[in-house]
Amino acid sequence: MNTDAIKLLQGRYCNSLTEYSRFVTREVYIGDVPMGGNNPIRIQSMTTTDTMDTIGTVEQSIRMIEAGCEYVRITAPSIKEAQNLAEIKKQLRQRGYTAPLVADIHFTPNAAEVAARIVEKVRVNPGNYADKKKFDQIDYTDIEYQGELERINKKFAPLVKICKEYGTAMRIGTNHGSLSDRIMSRYGDTPQGMVESAMEFMRMCEALNYYNLVISMKSSNPQVMVQAYRLLVETMVAEGMNYPLHLGVTEAGDGEDGRIKSAVGIGTLLEDGLGDTVRVSLTEEPEAEAPVAIALVNRYVERSQKSKVESQKTEKIKVSPTGGDLEGAHSPYIYKKRETYEANAFIGGHMVPRVVIDLSKSNLKDPSVLNDAGYMYSPLLDKYNMAEQSVDFVYLADELPSFTLPGNLKQLYNYNTWQKLTNKTLCHPVFTLQEYIGDADRSSALNLVRLKPTDIDTEEFGRLPLNNTLVFILETDALNSMSDQRSFFFKMEELSLDVPVIIKRDYSFNNEEAKKVSQTGGDLEGAATLLQLYAATDLGALLVDGFGDGIWIDAPQLPANIITSTAFGILQATRSRISKTEYISCPSCGRTLFDLMETTQMIRSRTSHLKGLKIGIMGCIVNGPGEMADADYGYVGSGPGKVTLYRGKEAVKKNITSDNALDELIGIIREDGNWIEVEG
Repeated sequence: MNTDAIKLLQGRYCNSLTEYSRFVTREVYIGDVPMGGNNPIRIQSMTTTDTMDTIGTVEQSIRMIEAGCEYVRITAPSIKEAQNLAEIKKQLRQRGYTAPLVADIHFTPNAAEVAARIVEKVRVNPGNYADKKKFDQIDYTDIEYQGELERINKKFAPLVKICKEYGTAMRIGTNHGSLSDRIMSRYGDTPQGMVESAMEFMRMCEALNYYNLVISMKSSNPQVMVQAYRLLVETMVAEGMNYPLHLGVTEAGDGEDGRIKSAVGIGTLLEDGLGDTVRVSLTEEPEAEAPVAIALVNRYVERSQKSKVESQKTEKIKVSPTGGDLEGAHSPYIYKKRETYEANAFIGGHMVPRVVIDLSKSNLKDPSVLNDAGYMYSPLLDKYNMAEQSVDFVYLADELPSFTLPGNLKQLYNYNTWQKLTNKTLCHPVFTLQEYIGDADRSSALNLVRLKPTDIDTEEFGRLPLNNTLVFILETDALNSMSDQRSFFFKMEELSLDVPVIIKRDYSFNNEEAKKVSQTGGDLEGAATLLQLYAATDLGALLVDGFGDGIWIDAPQLPANIITSTAFGILQATRSRISKTEYISCPSCGRTLFDLMETTQMIRSRTSHLKGLKIGIMGCIVNGPGEMADADYGYVGSGPGKVTLYRGKEAVKKNITSDNALDELIGIIREDGNWIEVEG
């Protein structure tokens, strides 16, 4: 990509694609904790208690605040809950806690109007605040469409006026899965539809001279979420706006999956310099979310202090979600995998991204060492069984195993060691740049060359012999290296080089930092969490943009099974390579009609073998068929002890007892021919 093209792209949605620079937004006051401008990136979460349980909500709010939350969000599904926010706020203040409170509103304008007089901020969802979501397909004429906007404005304007009067901030929070029928009919289930849904409400606010706004574009699909935020910023800049951004991947799930999926979406945007507040949505206790969010944000504190802060331009820029005059080049708004050749019918081209793991420091005298790489050795049968998450390359450096490796696992050796091997059938050399240029003894199948991002600008790189056996290993361990890696890929495009690239990142962790994100206080668990967050950001941010034909994570402090699981988790979250069932599980709130954590684990225990299936697990109808977005099946609370089951967005069994719901769900999956019996 040429320099002019990069400048045009970064002018649309971020300060710079080639160096870290935080996008400066309007400062918005939420109580006495301002957001945006030059303020720190704020941390927040949401209570899971019944809002009418005053003591329970107060105590959970305190746990959240002490865990690091600077804002506390509480659901207000009706007027009575909205009114009780006053008592919750009173008791928190009496106990000395002054964190601003946020009322979460869906469907109920009258509850929002009550809450706006009590709390410091209200969140409204433009898809269901005054708009309609009945899964109807209606073709609106321009006159009908404008008529609907005028109707919505009449319902929305009173809330705006109350917020102005009371100094209350507002988040306009679009969710991918709850776009209204009106937006869906005109824009479809797209990032552009998400952006327009919010922009309509933002324009109404500005028409009433109300600017105390925060905006979000949430999706359970990190790729969609990233594209929507970027397009939102471009659209805001085009209309002279720069409102603060609330970042979050909705319905991320629990455990490793939830942390990785959240980091892919949130981390990618933080790397862009976007984001003023973060909420990590995990199907866990809300106080467990704050340390994860803090760990993500802390990586940018030092960088933000060093970067130059520049005011944003607000001149009109043509909105072009398809890439416009950059057609064929990298577009941040539409996923397109970088085109590469297919090397040795194994990597690049249309192949899924490959996974590399370093076992050179392991016990290479015992075949069971490969268990952690997904190859389960049976001493009785003297054979290997492959797991769904089995690595493709194993790096052995200069170490030779004393046992025979499985026939489909490719071995990587340093060049000098590879040269001496007698059987090179599954063995491939890893060169330095100088070795590859200087030696004619190369593999006829695959040759891997290690590069730093800046090597592409050197004279040696220009002397590289190019052929379709060549694969680059792009490696770095520097914190602020995303811009260098992006520059490398842009330069590759500019030079029209279609060489496959494996992205390699090295990690080591400080024990004190690890303990902060550990739920048990253990160094190993904390280091595993940091790996999930950092690697999902560093590798995921490139994969969601279509860059990378393989990933290689090196973390000597951690066992190989954690590294393997993290690598495949990142590929799953970026939809680059599917290796397991995906659970789209909401983080729970006061509207939830069953124990979400317990139910998620129950469903996972019986369906985790259904590779590639997406199952939505939602606590209530607000986070039901809409929020499941692209789930194949849904399990949604519809009343106390009652569950409604969905095929896609269609309710196929309504209000069945929760005791039978999982069996009924499995029955639907069987009917569709998507059930697989568990072997053994």
